[in-house]
Amino acid sequence: MDVERGIPCIDFSRDPTDLVEGSDGWKNLCDQVREACENYGCFQVVYDQVPVKLHEELLVGLKELFDLPDETKEKNVSSKPYHGYIGKAKEVPLYESLGVHNAPNLDQVEAFTNLMWPNGNPAFCQTLNSMAKRIQELEGIVRKMILQNLGVKNYYDSHIENSDSVFRVMKYKAPRSDDSAVGLLAHVDKNILTILYQDIQGLELLSKEGQWFRVLPKAGTLTVFAGEALMAWSNGRIHAAKHRVIMQGRKDRYSYAFFSTPKGGAVVEIPKELVDNEHPLLFRPFNYLDFLRYFQANLHLDNPLEIYAGAV
Repeated sequence: MDVERGIPCIDFSRDPTDLVEGSDGWKNLCDQVREACENYGCFQVVYDQVPVKLHEELLVGLKELFDLPDETKEKNVSSKPYHGYIGKAKEVPLYESLGVHNAPNLDQVEAFTNLMWPNGNPAFCQTLNSMAKRIQELEGIVRKMILQNLGVKNYYDSHIENSDSVFRVMKYKAPRSDDSAVGLLAHVDKNILTILYQDIQGLELLSKEGQWFRVLPKAGTLTVFAGEALMAWSNGRIHAAKHRVIMQGRKDRYSYAFFSTPKGGAVVEIPKELVDNEHPLLFRPFNYLDFLRYFQANLHLDNPLEIYAGAV
């Protein structure tokens, strides 16, 4: 495990048998994932099922996508918070992003590309769909490892069945001056797991000790974040890390992330196996989508989940 960059980097590609459930390599990776999630709330992962060439192809497509007129991008709407187009916000003027619901489903990506381009964009559609499928597979592996280490692997199938996803693509404009500028305000992801790729530096993480440090990009490496829905479901055993984007230099930054979320209407409820004398109940059961809307309406709150669903 490499912590030189501030967070662990875990290699899922060293030996194919490492991803065979029950093997010694699998158990070793599970331990590394658990330690990273408990101590950092995130880690970098080397996963060769997502080729570097695919990252490069998607980044080329993103530049074309974000060059489209604003009125075209604004067609990307959703009834769910943070699922559609976000941009031109006064607080984060450098940030712009679009969302594709359930991008591992080719029909969903085609609907998105047909909305953006009059004749669609088959090449970009295939690239985005392929990336989403591969990252979804990685997300499933990581989630299985986490649940296994928590001793609640029997919940895995229902956990996946009650999950949804949104694939967000993001652009951060370079600052107009040589000074650093906020690309994205400090926040904690609200979902289950986030798997992120960034092309250039910008991502920063807040440690449990209260120190900000950079998460340096490395070609082909993805960054995994635990979100508050998973933190709550694990009864606080998993840490959800606060992070932000700080822009420097004269180059625009592109990134994309697969966000796994509870399905609309799904209730986040702590399994009884994770509540005991040493780990008293931290959160009441809560409807995830209702909480997301509450959070969107109360961005000024420091600990919205505790206020919304705290057990004490």
